[in-house]
Amino acid sequence: MTTYDFTDRTAVVTGGTRGIGYATAELLLRSGANVVITSRRAEAAEAAATSLADTTGATGRVVGLAGHVAEEDAATRVCAEAVSRFGSLDILINNAGTNPAFGPVTEQSRAVMQKVFDINVTGPAVWAGAAVRAGLGDKNPGAIVNVSSIGALFIEDGIGVYNASKSAIMHLTRQMAHELAPSVRVNSVAPGVVRTKLSEALWKEDEDAAASVTPLGRIGEPADIADAICFLAAPSTSWITGSNLVIDGGQIVN
Repeated sequence: MTTYDFTDRTAVVTGGTRGIGYATAELLLRSGANVVITSRRAEAAEAAATSLADTTGATGRVVGLAGHVAEEDAATRVCAEAVSRFGSLDILINNAGTNPAFGPVTEQSRAVMQKVFDINVTGPAVWAGAAVRAGLGDKNPGAIVNVSSIGALFIEDGIGVYNASKSAIMHLTRQMAHELAPSVRVNSVAPGVVRTKLSEALWKEDEDAAASVTPLGRIGEPADIADAICFLAAPSTSWITGSNLVIDGGQIVN
């Protein structure tokens, strides 16, 4: 696991109780950051924060808070709490996502499509706004990293709504990079098939098949994506903004 220097930086990681979010929070903590993780349920967030503190030895530098990504009040409250506890807010990782829609786009209900876009597109934009209003980029140069998907880059049967939402957040990443410069950098990552609960339908029944179409010979691990996220958030990449980094083991070029 690579480490970076996030000393005196505070990060908010949405959906930080498992998978990519948890791995990102862990790497941020190991690299010196203060970290606030969120989940829809306070108990889940608090339990994950305790686990992270035990694993990394970062007691006092990690807190878990309830915060539904689709709720604007939650964004304001969590960002304010990060500043109150740690003195600044420097990094926002928009990791939380959902995919309840499966099948042709024209067969999806308005309610299902609305849920996907509320969580995957509107949520990250709203949380970015709340972070900026809480002082992101005021004390230290700010960084936002949005989690997209390689599905944003091509057509795929069954998950067209999800892929459209990830395409939208990829575009909004560039838009926010333009609007928030120079005090806040905004980038995105586009994972391929990764060992997470959200994507388990793509690998759980036949992991070997998923690996066989990946030039690097395996599906991704949450730590692979966490490393890329922290790379883009780190002070050492201060001249990168508006970019999207694909991390897929070569799946998109196979």
